[in-house]
This record gives sequence, C-alpha cells and structure tokens, in this order.
Amino acid sequence: MDEIGSDSRDPRRWQENGWIAQVMKNEDDDGWAVSMTRVGDSEPALVGPWTMGRDKRNPKPLDNAAFMTLVKTASEVLRRHEQAARERLHKTLTFTAADGRRIRIDFDIVPDDDDPHAIVSAFDEDSDELLQRGRVAPSWKLNAATAQRFLRGDS
Repeated sequence: MDEIGSDSRDPRRWQENGWIAQVMKNEDDDGWAVSMTRVGDSEPALVGPWTMGRDKRNPKPLDNAAFMTLVKTASEVLRRHEQAARERLHKTLTFTAADGRRIRIDFDIVPDDDDPHAIVSAFDEDSDELLQRGRVAPSWKLNAATAQRFLRGDS
C-alpha cells in the first residue's frame, strides 16, 4: 500500500505530498495517459492524455513542473466535485412573510442509505433566530409555497 511518506520520482510514477501520478499506456489508442490519485483514494481524481516523448513511441518522463501542474488540476477537480455535492445537498430560499419579516429557509439533505431524510430550518433573516426546524422527506420541494406551509406546521 502507498503511504504519504514514501515519495518517489520515477519517469512514469511520481509520488509526492500525498499524490501519485502514474503514466500508462492509453488502451483506447496508441498514446499515453496519466492518472492522478490521492494517496488512500481508490479511484483517480484525474485521468488525461500524456505527451509523447521525442522518439514518438514512449511517454515524456514526469518531472517536477508537470507533477505540480497535475496536482493543481486534480485538486481543482476534487474541489469542484465537493462543491457540487454540497450544492446538491443544501438549498436556501429567502422570502418575505405576510407580516413583512424576511425569512430564510435552509433545506439540508442527509445522505443516509438506511434513513434518507432532510432537515428544514426557518430563520428570521434579520436576527438569525431559529423559528422552526423539522424533518422532511429528501424529495420535499423547496419553494415559497412549501416554505410557508412548513412555517404554519403543514409541511
């Protein structure tokens, strides 16, 4: 098993700072590919084409500059995936209630295979005071009408 402390710098396999770059034959064509995997992860964060060497048969060897670029790109891919996951699990709606108060409704899906559900929380936008919190189905639709029903206790 690869460990964080076992850095290596081979022409086709470079491991440093918790990342592994692996150059391999591209099975789809005659070229080469590179994968970037965080140490401990089972799947690569990034797989892409790799440049041919001068002989046009073998891959260009990995070097520090290429490795650092690959780390930056793979980290950005992971960050975007994490951000997209957060956006799928959290929604917010703000509206003006009948009494003129600005109300913020937070809808947070709890990804649980055994007990999927979501938590809905209503806050007074000005004071950030929690007005109501409750459990709903993860399929609950967040919109002004359902938010007002939730505040009335009719969720």
